[in-house]
Amino acid sequence: MTDPIADLLTRIRNANTNGAKSTFVPYSKVKKEILRVFKEQGIILDYFPEMRGKQGVLRIDMKYGPDGEKVIRHIQRVSRPGRRVYSKVANSPKVLNELGFAVLSTTRGIVSDAEARKLQVGGEILCEVY
Repeated sequence: MTDPIADLLTRIRNANTNGAKSTFVPYSKVKKEILRVFKEQGIILDYFPEMRGKQGVLRIDMKYGPDGEKVIRHIQRVSRPGRRVYSKVANSPKVLNELGFAVLSTTRGIVSDAEARKLQVGGEILCEVY
């Protein structure tokens, strides 16, 4: 696997499409931080590290509306291994007129676009969600 972040997003997208209550992804610190941002933004219920095998996994509990409608409409990788996408503070992305959000990797850690604007830092745009 060449892009573990794209794998994380694909597993979340597939679980969301199938209406699954939870999904599992291989553990890494970067994925854990991305899931922390997702939880803060309210698009997943929670995530839990579990030990399975050598590496361990992250269990992601998906979130749906009261009638089973999907909270995640669109989730997409922006910066890829073959084409990195960076943003300065002034050009910080506003996804769907701030109805969605972007996840950025900054010098202050992995944060949402709104948090990056508040911290006055730019960075690599990892993904967009709405």
